[in-house]
Amino acid sequence: MNDRTTPDHSWKPVIFDETDATQRAALDELRRDPTLTFLDERPTQRVGLQSLLPSPEQSLLDESDRWVFFPWRKTVVAVLGPNSFRHLRLDRNRNKITLAEQNSLGDLTIGIIGLSVGHSIAHALALEGICGTLRLADFDEIELSNLNRIPASILDLGINKAVVAARRIAEIDPYLRVDITQDGITDDTIDEFFDGLDVLVEECDSLDVKVRAREAARSRGIPVLMETSDRGLLDVERFDLEPDRPVFHGVLGEIDSTSLRGLSTRDKIPIVLDQLDASLLSARMAASMVEVGETIETWPQLGGDVQLGGATIAAAVRRLGTGAPLPSGRIRIDLDTHLDALAPPTPTRPARSTIDTHHTSVDADALILDAAGRAPSGGNSQPWTFTRDGHTVRIGVDRTRTSTLDIDFRGSCVAVGAAAFNARVVATAQGRLAGTDITEYGVAIALREGDPHPVTDRRLLDGVLTRCTNRNMGTGAPLDADIADDIAAAAEAEGGRAVLLTAPESIAAAADILAAADRIRYLTPHLHRDMFSELRWPGDLDPDRGIEVSTLGIDDADLSKLEIVKRPDVMELVHAWGAGAALESDIRDRVRSSSALAVVVVPGSTAEHYIRGGCAMENVWVTAHLRGLAVQPVSPAFLYAHTAAEHRQLSPHHAEVLQQLNSRFRMLFDLASADSMALVLRLSCAPKSTIHSRRLPVSASVSG
Repeated sequence: MNDRTTPDHSWKPVIFDETDATQRAALDELRRDPTLTFLDERPTQRVGLQSLLPSPEQSLLDESDRWVFFPWRKTVVAVLGPNSFRHLRLDRNRNKITLAEQNSLGDLTIGIIGLSVGHSIAHALALEGICGTLRLADFDEIELSNLNRIPASILDLGINKAVVAARRIAEIDPYLRVDITQDGITDDTIDEFFDGLDVLVEECDSLDVKVRAREAARSRGIPVLMETSDRGLLDVERFDLEPDRPVFHGVLGEIDSTSLRGLSTRDKIPIVLDQLDASLLSARMAASMVEVGETIETWPQLGGDVQLGGATIAAAVRRLGTGAPLPSGRIRIDLDTHLDALAPPTPTRPARSTIDTHHTSVDADALILDAAGRAPSGGNSQPWTFTRDGHTVRIGVDRTRTSTLDIDFRGSCVAVGAAAFNARVVATAQGRLAGTDITEYGVAIALREGDPHPVTDRRLLDGVLTRCTNRNMGTGAPLDADIADDIAAAAEAEGGRAVLLTAPESIAAAADILAAADRIRYLTPHLHRDMFSELRWPGDLDPDRGIEVSTLGIDDADLSKLEIVKRPDVMELVHAWGAGAALESDIRDRVRSSSALAVVVVPGSTAEHYIRGGCAMENVWVTAHLRGLAVQPVSPAFLYAHTAAEHRQLSPHHAEVLQQLNSRFRMLFDLASADSMALVLRLSCAPKSTIHSRRLPVSASVSG
C-alpha cells in the first residue's frame, strides 16, 4: 500500500471497514504482509458491551467492527465500530459525566500549543473523551531531558512532540480526530490552526507565541486555558465572554507579540516573573529562577506537576463544554499546601448501641403518661402535649412538632390516638379508667379517685411497654389465619379496620408502589430534608427525638450508603439524571420479605377519625407484637394526602406520580373513597429486636 509511507501515517491510524469492498481489499493486502502483527480481542469487547447497564441499544450491538492499522507499530487491531467503541470505552465516566454531557463535550474542537506540558493535557482530554477533535502544535522534537515530564520513551527520541502525543492518543481511541502542526504556530499556520477552535490550551515556552496566540484567540472569541505546573497554577481567559479583555489579565500592561520575539531565556525571566507574580511562586521555583543560565539551563518542571496540570485543564474543559461556571481568573491547586494540612479524619460511622429508653415512676399518673410517651409517631417526633387537670389527663396535638408529610396534622392525630390507647391501657390495668372522650385534636382520659388496684392481667400492659419497631428482614413465612383474625379484631375494637395483604404477589405489588414513593421522598428536596432531620447519630444535640440510626436494621455497607444519600447535592444530581432506582431497593426488599402488609383505616377524614385510627393502629401493633410478629411502619409519602393540591404540597415535581401511586395503593387494598389510612404496617416473622427509640422525658410534654 503506497499510502502507508505518507507523512500522516507516521502518526495517524488507518481504519478499515470490511463491509466496504475497497477497504476489505486493502485489508487483505495488509494480511499478506508477514511483517505485520494482527490482534483480535473482539469477543472480550463484545462481552463488555453486552454487559453494560442499561443494555445498549440494538443499533450499537449490531454495528459492524473495524480493523485499525498503526503503521508505527506495524500492528493491525480489531475493534468495535466507532459508536459502540465510544459507548463502551467511556462507560466508566458515568455519572461523573452524564451521557448528554459526554455527547456535548464530544463535539468540542480543542487546540493545544506546546506538547511538553500539553502532552499530558491532550492525553487527559482524550482519556475522558471530552473532545471531538484535537489540534496539536509543536515544532520541537523529543529529547532525553524531556523524559522527566513527557510520558514518551527512548524509542521516541528525535520524533516531533506533537507526533508522539498523536500516536499515544490514537492507541487509546483511533476514532478521535487528531490534527498536528509540526511547524508550531507561525505566520503560515496560525489561521488554519485557529479556524473553528472552541477552546485553546496554551502551553508553549515562547513568550511572543503566548501573546500572539491570545491575540488570535481574542479576535475570534475563543477562551484560553493555561496550566503552569509550579504550585498548580490554572489561568483562564474568557475571550468568548469578554472580547475586550487584555491578554494575561493586563498584568503585563500594554504588550504585543512582536516586541517579544527573539528574547533569550535570561531576558524572558523578568517578564515571566511579572506574568506569574513572583511573590506567589514556590520557594524552590523562585530560587531556581535566580540560577537560570548559571547553574541550570532553564526553569525546572516535574512530571507529577505536569500530570496534575492535565487533570486541571480537563476539569476546566468539562465546565466550559457543559456551560458550568468558569470565570476568567487564576487559581493555584497546590498539592504541597494541601499536604501541609493533613489531619486525622473525623469518624463518620456511628457506633451501634442498645438504647436504654424507659424510666418508670412509682407515681400512678406518671406511669400513665410514661406509657403514653412510648407511643409510635412519624419520625419519632412525639407530637403530643400532656395536661393534668384534676382527675383528667388530656393528650393533645403539639403543632410545633410536624413535618411536610403530616398534612393537616393527620399523622400527629394518629400519634395522639396511639398515645391515648397506651394511657388507657395503663389506667385500665390500675382500675382507674372512668371514661375516654375524643375531641378535636385531642383525647381526655378521666380517672377514678383512689389508689391504683393491683394489676392482675399484665398481658396487654406488657405489650404496650415492650412494643417496638422491628426493621429486620422477614422470612416470608405465611401469616397464620388466627393471627390475622386477632389483628382484624384489634382494629375493629377501636373503631377502625385492618386490611391485610398476605398473597406474595399482592405484597410484591405493594412493595413496588412503596418503593416508588420512597424514591420520590429522596428526590424531593424538602421531603429529603425532613427525612434526614429525623435521623439521629451519636452526639446529636437532640437525641431524645428522632430515629437512632442503630435501630434501622442495616449493616455497615448500607450505613455507609446512608452517609451518601443524606447529601442534598447528591440527590439533586440523581434527580437531574432521572436516576435513583437504587433508592427503592431497601424498602422493596423489606416489604417483599414480609408475611403480611396491613393498612389500618377509618371511615372518615376528620381529626377525630385519625385519632381513632391511631388507637386502632396501636392495638393492631401491640396485638401483632404479642403474637410474636416483627412490626415496622412503612407508610408512603402520600399516606395523608387526599386532594391534588395536597399531593402538590408534598412534591410539586412528582405530584401527579404520587397521586397515581396513591390510587394504585388504595385499589390494591380495595379501599372505599371514604376510607382514610392511619398507618401502613409491615408484619414479618423475623429475629426479635429489643432496641427502642429514645423518648423525651415526660416532663417535656407536660404543660400543666
